[in-house]
Amino acid sequence: MKFKLIIDKEREEELIIYSHNKDKFTDEIEALCKSRSCDLVGYKEKEAVILDLLEVNCFTVEDNKVFAITDKERLQIKQRIYMLEEQLPSFFIKINQSCIANIKRIARFDASIGGNLTVRFKNGYTDYVSRRNIKTVKERMGL
Repeated sequence: MKFKLIIDKEREEELIIYSHNKDKFTDEIEALCKSRSCDLVGYKEKEAVILDLLEVNCFTVEDNKVFAITDKERLQIKQRIYMLEEQLPSFFIKINQSCIANIKRIARFDASIGGNLTVRFKNGYTDYVSRRNIKTVKERMGL
């Protein structure tokens, strides 16, 4: 595989890959590009912060407001959860009606006797996987 980097401040940034097939490597590159081009702004009181999607554990709805939960803080997002689901990169997955999780920030899954699945993130935050989404989550996580 060849690699070529051209730095030209006059041109728009663009990444073109010629590949024989789509695989895990090309998917990761695509997700990385989407995470860089997806500029989301989070708000904490009067402060606005540009989010690094790799640091976001999940997006969740509380009191009809959408929040991004990171290791350090909770930031309010102006978009609705369904809008976020459409624009987030592939390493985010909807785990229930009000939560979209970053697969890379999941620490573990806890299964209960009743068949419920709880997600524990690296920052300690927990949420549940709805029955409707259990199959998709298991497939994506290789469970």
